[in-house]
Amino acid sequence: MKLAIGSDHAGLVLKREVRRALDERQLAVEDYGTHTDDSVDYPDFAARVAQAVSRGDCALGVLVCGTGIGMSIAANKVSGIRAAVCTTEFEARMARAHNDANVLCLGGRVVGAGLAAQIVEAFLDQRFEGGRHERRLQKIRDAEIQNGR
Repeated sequence: MKLAIGSDHAGLVLKREVRRALDERQLAVEDYGTHTDDSVDYPDFAARVAQAVSRGDCALGVLVCGTGIGMSIAANKVSGIRAAVCTTEFEARMARAHNDANVLCLGGRVVGAGLAAQIVEAFLDQRFEGGRHERRLQKIRDAEIQNGR
């Protein structure tokens, strides 16, 4: 499984910590930037990661900004993306189990490195439950089509 990862300047430090945790799991990771702490615009990096996931180049994505909120909003503009901001392991598991989330968003100013690694692990290890949740996801896909995405 190949993962896409990206951040803005506010999420760079946490992204590096998350990347180390992913490397320890020996997962293939494509880093879409940023790579410096110079001020950048988070929608640019959200788009790169979300498009890689949407195209199927990467199975899942992880985005980090100051709160995770901006990245989530921007990533969710890409067709087929279900990005979720998670601050707990429980939220990460539920985002995958019930919503089939394919992009995890984290806040570098909200969660520390240890918790972030646990959240990422929960996100990666959980599988979509299907069943009644599939009907709800189909409604989301239908809404995307109706709105031209």
